[in-house]
Amino acid sequence: MQERQWIPARRNDLDALSEQLTKQLEEVQVEWDELAIAERVLNRLAEQVQADTEAVAPVPAKVAGRAVLLMPHRADVSDESALPGDYRKILQVVRETDGPVQVRAVGERLGLDTSVRGKLEPLRGKMTKLADRGRLHRRPDGWFTVRP
Repeated sequence: MQERQWIPARRNDLDALSEQLTKQLEEVQVEWDELAIAERVLNRLAEQVQADTEAVAPVPAKVAGRAVLLMPHRADVSDESALPGDYRKILQVVRETDGPVQVRAVGERLGLDTSVRGKLEPLRGKMTKLADRGRLHRRPDGWFTVRP
């Protein structure tokens, strides 16, 4: 007869264990659902960051068969990280001067050979492009300042 008494006792133990496991399973399911939501949110944020980065990054294009970088206007993108590195360096040099600066002075600060006028023309073109895009101001005398 004692052999039959352990059955109800074991059944009670198993019922308690079942209740405990059911609660744990519910908690796991809740956390699983929260993780799924978090993963969806993170994926959407990553997609938005990627889309924003692609929208701000310099866009390569072909003009007359040559690859060129299209530089956004200042009004379109105020963040300078959208500019190629050499343009950011030019802006930094002009910003560090106390007043208007000539192309030659910027070339010297950038370590260019300023003894040959032809070596400064690409720099002059970049500075003019920065002025055309609203990032620099080109004065009538050919000197450049940073736009406020």
